[in-house]
Amino acid sequence: MIPRFHIAFPVHDIELCKTFYTKIIGCSLGRESDSWVDFNLFGHQVVAHLSPDDCSVPKTNYVDDDDIPSRHFGVILTKEKWEKLRKKIHNSGVQFLIKPKIRFKDHNGEQFTFFIQDPSGNILEFKSFKNKDAIFNK
Repeated sequence: MIPRFHIAFPVHDIELCKTFYTKIIGCSLGRESDSWVDFNLFGHQVVAHLSPDDCSVPKTNYVDDDDIPSRHFGVILTKEKWEKLRKKIHNSGVQFLIKPKIRFKDHNGEQFTFFIQDPSGNILEFKSFKNKDAIFNK
């Protein structure tokens, strides 16, 4: 089993955050208080902390024809799960920050990817590799 990761990030509104991560992404809720909430993001623990002053727009880096937010997180999914989530997000009306596409086509590391933004400005990337064994290949 691959170890699970844990990441904490700032939000400006806990209730908006809970709605977004449960209804749009499909996370289940874990423990929570008035100032933070745990989510199960495809088996990983992500924690939203109420910290409005820390919510900011990240800078970007140019990668394969896109300005990629330098601060983002996400999950690598199977193609089937990626496609299911892509459809769910599309049907929810949430706008893609970077629309679903194939990155590095016909090259090592070819992947399906899209980016979205949560209500507090946190950027999430969801991807699926054409060859899961090529995730770390150069």
